[in-house]
Amino acid sequence: MLTLAPDIEVLVRFGRALADPIRCRILLELREAPAYPADLADTLGVSRTRLSNHLACLRDCGLVVTVPDGRRSRYELADERLGHALDDLRTAVIAVEADKTCADAAEKGCC
Repeated sequence: MLTLAPDIEVLVRFGRALADPIRCRILLELREAPAYPADLADTLGVSRTRLSNHLACLRDCGLVVTVPDGRRSRYELADERLGHALDDLRTAVIAVEADKTCADAAEKGCC
């Protein structure tokens, strides 16, 4: 049974998903259109095993779903609003200097 997560849990899950560049790239690809895992692996230049692990994380975070398609399954964003949220985030963080990281990056592993 699916349940709605509390606000904080939603943000934590979204943050966990965005914490890895490959997962970000997957989300951006799925923002454009649903895709099959093999196609995503080829597009992103990662192994299918690695992609599978990232897709599992995104499923566990509630951001993507699998849709049966004959003998295959394709992936898509769990909610179309996620695509809009990704677009908003991409455009909101335009004031970051490319050669800078936050002061706590080394200790806390951020940025």
